[in-house]
Amino acid sequence: MNDFSRSIAAAFALIGEADAELLGIVALSVRISLTASIIALMIGAPIGALLAITRFRGRQVIIVLTNALLGLPPVVVGLALYLLLSRSGPLGAAGLLFTPAAMVIAQTLLATPIVVALVHRPASLLWAEYGDLARIDGLSALRSMALLFALGRTSLLTAFLAAFGRAIAEVGAIIIVGGNIRGFTRTMTTAIALETSKGDLPLALGLGLILLALSVAVSTVAFVLVGRVGEK
Repeated sequence: MNDFSRSIAAAFALIGEADAELLGIVALSVRISLTASIIALMIGAPIGALLAITRFRGRQVIIVLTNALLGLPPVVVGLALYLLLSRSGPLGAAGLLFTPAAMVIAQTLLATPIVVALVHRPASLLWAEYGDLARIDGLSALRSMALLFALGRTSLLTAFLAAFGRAIAEVGAIIIVGGNIRGFTRTMTTAIALETSKGDLPLALGLGLILLALSVAVSTVAFVLVGRVGEK
């Protein structure tokens, strides 16, 4: 019990002293996850809206596949991406393996299906209500998607935050393609796993507390923003 108390006290001391290594890990984690979430939103939101407003052969297959990918094991994504980016892989010449860019790609692959699913469902409901008016006005597919985005701002926000939550908590895929290199590709989740295995509980606990606080803050901001948008 005394060891646990000392570890907690040391963790708070690291946070209070703004330990350089801890801050560097947190900054890298946030930067990678934000980048991946924004890219996932830019890719997934148009796909989700397009699936809502169009009808074509294979559409239902895409919807089912997207929902199936929500449970895609991160280590499988990491392994597949590793094989693609390794020196003997088809994308090995790009030199992306064990870099933050590879970690962004891995998180984007995991977060995009979440965005597609969370945008498609509310967009379908909105299209059922406003689709006839859009057709009467002669709106193109692009303008129809813009209309859905304007009406469904809360769904976009929810999708983005869900993508960010998935990305910031990811460890399996990014440790495979990032390598957990100190000062270069070490994020909060990979550092927590490493430091715990080494027995360095203060740093692991400090990062865990920051990760927990960040998750609570994101959820709180989402709740406040969604509430404000809903009142408009």
